[in-house]
Amino acid sequence: MPERKKILRRPQPEVSGWGQGLPPLLRRLYAARGVTSDEQLSYTLKHLASPLSLHGIDRAVELLAQVIRDQQTVMVLGDFDADGATSTSVAVLGLGMLGLQSVDFRVPSRFADGYGLTPGIIHRLQEEGELPDLLITVDNGISAHEGVRAARELGVRTIITDHHLAGETLPEAEAIVNPNQPGCPFLSKNAAGVGVIFYVLTALRKHLREQGRLPVPEPNLGTLLDLVALGTVADVVPLDHNNRIFVEQGLRRIRQGQARPGILALLEVAGRDHREISATDLGFVVGPRLNAAGRLDDMSIGIACLLADNRDEALRLARELDNFNRERRSIEREMKTQAQDLLASMSLDVEGLPWGLALFDEDWHQGVIGILAARIREQTHRPTIAFAPDEDGQHLKGSARSIPGLHIRDALADVATRSPGLLKKFGGHAMAAGMTIAREDLQRFSEAFDFVVRQALDASDLEAAITTDGPLALAELSLDTAFLLRKAGPWGQHFPEPLFDGDFQVINQRIVGENHLKLTVQPSGGGQLIDGIAFNTGPEVPDYTRTGARLVYKPDANTFRGRTNLQLLVDYLEPLG
Repeated sequence: MPERKKILRRPQPEVSGWGQGLPPLLRRLYAARGVTSDEQLSYTLKHLASPLSLHGIDRAVELLAQVIRDQQTVMVLGDFDADGATSTSVAVLGLGMLGLQSVDFRVPSRFADGYGLTPGIIHRLQEEGELPDLLITVDNGISAHEGVRAARELGVRTIITDHHLAGETLPEAEAIVNPNQPGCPFLSKNAAGVGVIFYVLTALRKHLREQGRLPVPEPNLGTLLDLVALGTVADVVPLDHNNRIFVEQGLRRIRQGQARPGILALLEVAGRDHREISATDLGFVVGPRLNAAGRLDDMSIGIACLLADNRDEALRLARELDNFNRERRSIEREMKTQAQDLLASMSLDVEGLPWGLALFDEDWHQGVIGILAARIREQTHRPTIAFAPDEDGQHLKGSARSIPGLHIRDALADVATRSPGLLKKFGGHAMAAGMTIAREDLQRFSEAFDFVVRQALDASDLEAAITTDGPLALAELSLDTAFLLRKAGPWGQHFPEPLFDGDFQVINQRIVGENHLKLTVQPSGGGQLIDGIAFNTGPEVPDYTRTGARLVYKPDANTFRGRTNLQLLVDYLEPLG
């Protein structure tokens, strides 16, 4: 297990006037997550924010309606992560449902093209004779000034749909739909890219309906909500009420077997029963397999899986994605070992490390540096950037992961302001970002990044902490509680899955599968013996049977050989005393 963490408990606000029909435990958990009314727990589609408040959506709808009327060609330009893949799939399927006959997609290569709409992509389309009448970006484009300019010079109109933070200026596209662009009054600033394009499609359907131009029977865009849910969870955007509606509606479709064949196939190859899945399964089971294509090969394979119309084709592609994911995990393990060796060479202890870590190895893989940065961030509790060589030999591409208290994109903007020209390009969110620097500038960037982090954080921010919902009463340590919590989501970023802490006697312990700690525990106040599992502890752990243990855990229903029992999924444990 990692070094000791502070265990913090969420404040428990008073609950009054709402949730009268809920179990007391759920009322407590929801209140701790900011819920103040029954309406915030209603996940019907009528509670979705209106798309009409999205700045630029009227112009985007007007252009798309014209393209459908004239049956012109549209190219959807996606991104090479799960949000980009689901956004692309939603755009292609939705535009087809609304009557567009000629719609195709293109995903930049992470390795050959880099991120987003670039002049290189436009020129390649020209060379291949595939320039469309209209190009629409999904999950990218808000910083694509040169790409939009190149498209315009060749007579291609551009609609940008994105959710990333805008820079000081916007591209000169025909329309921009992005809740995070200046002046946009849309209520849910946390929409993922797939949510934004879904909103564009719903507004387009309304426009076509009013003009009497909808196909018959009227298309049901709700059939795309499984994709919207997957992209929203996989992109780890905050699950505000609007996003929870998207996720819950998508999960319902998946559990009923009404999802895209590709999503059902990805669950099948992972050994998950689609009837029992949660938002966590979308984030940790389906998302990584989809992302693996973009990390190691070509996200077009992932999109093809999501677009597949039959189970056999979807399963074939899902197995291919599963193989990519196995390869990704192998590469990640090797890179993590190299990173740990690099950390050891930098300092003998965590306290001596820079506050902002910038790590590089010549052999690191561009597609996996984001995951690597996240793993090292978890281990050191420091903002971390992992760099890999660019194909041109002159630059390094970096992927950053941050900690609470540091907005990583703003930190990079600060570096760019203090050291003009040091960052060739960058972009991202509060907790994740990407960038390019010259190879020769690595040391200078490392020092500049560390300086900015030290200006933004206090030493206490670097202390690892884990936040819980406090203890469960003995009567609540039950299988019924595990089922209750499973059905009570969707849980996710900024609406976290409940975690509890408590002191336990450890009756026995053993390592299983080389890295996982299997436990039998009993609450210190007495009660039943309960199984527990702590994943990826490593083979050497303290003897908790001598000391007892303080556990941070989630109650889970574990089925083995036809029997279902309570099991504690242990996120963290430490010896008592």
